[in-house]
Amino acid sequence: MKTSDLIVALTAADARPVRQAAPTASVAATAGIGAAAAVAVLALWLGFQPLTHAFGARWFWMKAGFSLSLALSGFLLLVRAVRPGARLGLVWMVIGVLALGAIGLMAAHTSMRAPPDRQTALWLGSTWRVCPWRILALAIPIYAAIVLGMRSLAPTRLGLVGAAAGLLAGGLAAAVYGLYCQENTAPFTAAWYSAGIAASALIGGALGTRLLRW
Repeated sequence: MKTSDLIVALTAADARPVRQAAPTASVAATAGIGAAAAVAVLALWLGFQPLTHAFGARWFWMKAGFSLSLALSGFLLLVRAVRPGARLGLVWMVIGVLALGAIGLMAAHTSMRAPPDRQTALWLGSTWRVCPWRILALAIPIYAAIVLGMRSLAPTRLGLVGAAAGLLAGGLAAAVYGLYCQENTAPFTAAWYSAGIAASALIGGALGTRLLRW
């Protein structure tokens, strides 16, 4: 028997079927752990707004829906990207585009209906300087938890996996930050929540090439 044939035979005998649910379960578990850590950080750092009032307000669910939609987009991309050779599909992109399109339309509608002297307040609120940075800070424990889980799966598309993990972490972090943030306009959400989530995805992609190397 040739050496090459022997290697093939040994590899085939040692092969194990890959459980397709494994990456999905791993990503969900680590993202959940990271999100819980982010909630704890928020509680110690900034606290929460009056949640009874917030849960009854449409603007709260607008921000949460937008943030969690982008988190879902990152989740679906990540569970595909972490599998070597797997097709990425389009569902994650469709969800992301729909979320951005919806918040963009709401922002444009609100802005067009408001008088000129209200435009600055609509787009900048009172926390625009800190909002993206706070979202980015809350994304750190989520991203760290996800990356630790991804390393055991030995991904090959490191930059893409890192960016998807950053998108997931940023979306979850924005939803967590909404438990504190009382900015209540679609223009503010479209501008500054998007900025924080985008920064998380970009930085996540850059870090992924190093942190996920195996």
